[in-house]
Amino acid sequence: MDLAFYTNFSNSLVSQEAQLNKLQTQISTGLAVQTPDQNPAAFQSASSGNDQIAALANENTTGASIQVQLGSVNDSYQSVSNLFNNVQSVLESALNGTTSAQNLNALASQIQSASQQLIAIGNTTAPNGTYLFGGSRGTIAPFQANGSGVIAYLGDSGQSQASITPDSVASTIANGNAFMTALSGDGTASVTASATNTGTGQLISNGPVNATAASAFQAGSTPISLSFAASGTGSGTVYTATQGGTTIATGTLTPDAAETSLQLAGVSYQITGAPAAGDSFTLTPSRPQSAFALLSTIHSALANAGTTKAEVAQTNQILDQSLAALNQYQQSVVTAQAQNGVTLQAIANAATSNTNQSTALQTGVQNAVGVNTPVAIASLDQTLTALQAAMKTFGTVQNLSLFNYL
Repeated sequence: MDLAFYTNFSNSLVSQEAQLNKLQTQISTGLAVQTPDQNPAAFQSASSGNDQIAALANENTTGASIQVQLGSVNDSYQSVSNLFNNVQSVLESALNGTTSAQNLNALASQIQSASQQLIAIGNTTAPNGTYLFGGSRGTIAPFQANGSGVIAYLGDSGQSQASITPDSVASTIANGNAFMTALSGDGTASVTASATNTGTGQLISNGPVNATAASAFQAGSTPISLSFAASGTGSGTVYTATQGGTTIATGTLTPDAAETSLQLAGVSYQITGAPAAGDSFTLTPSRPQSAFALLSTIHSALANAGTTKAEVAQTNQILDQSLAALNQYQQSVVTAQAQNGVTLQAIANAATSNTNQSTALQTGVQNAVGVNTPVAIASLDQTLTALQAAMKTFGTVQNLSLFNYL
């Protein structure tokens, strides 16, 4: 009997079964190349692509985490903005000239509540438990009262960045600058009425008219004194502004004038009311004033408001300056929120870019090592059919009587 027939058939059967197993594996895994020896170049290309896909996925995960953090920062900035707007409404109510001392004291309680709310917002924690506005010192509450009861900032201006695309980074933390760094007064000067004033005069800022002069005054340290005296002719009150012993402005207020304009330190001011002889105001260069100190000043002015016309004028002078300083903080928070929004948008754009790149890379990986599923299924069916036919034929031939003699 010729054993070659059995040998050839057996080898063919093994080959077909191997092909069948290969096709089944390709279909189940979706890969035509699974090991380097099958196609070194394709395998290397796919490995590189998968590494890049993993890196992009990690960057998107990092970006999503930053978005959560900075999203909380954005919400807090909005809360601060709303709080400052409420404080502005309180100040405007107090300055409208119709509020009694008793009502001013009631408004003081609203400012005290706003101060407590501001501390709570400033000490907000992120979902991961760190303090949002602590800078790099996120493990401690950034705003705390010191031994004198003054709210101090215990955080820092530290920066931390993380990769959100292969070639860009985003800040992962915020700090307390929006609560601490705005300038007092109108940003150029802080105006203080003398406690001994007996008139109803106020010095109101209308904004800078000479930016260079205003900046120079704010950067310096020499104050300006504005004093009032009786006119030698008996018609009105004379005002004199001096700085460093030098007279820089002088003029006369007439009794029937509602207000008088003058320029000091590059800023336009109006003298309103009726300053009395001997009254004075001091303009000092604006310096950083924490929002907490500002609210404390407002609270004190409202809580201790007097009833005489002179006392009302002094209270209003403080409140007017506080309103100007509050505007500095309102702008500061809006700017900080806008910058935070830019970062959030950059992260969102980066995530879209990363996803697009990942999709393109996945296509490249599929082209390199992926299986053509329809073709593989058709080949699997053909191989299975051929294998079944071969085995059936072999069984039929084996039963032939002549086959026993081959």
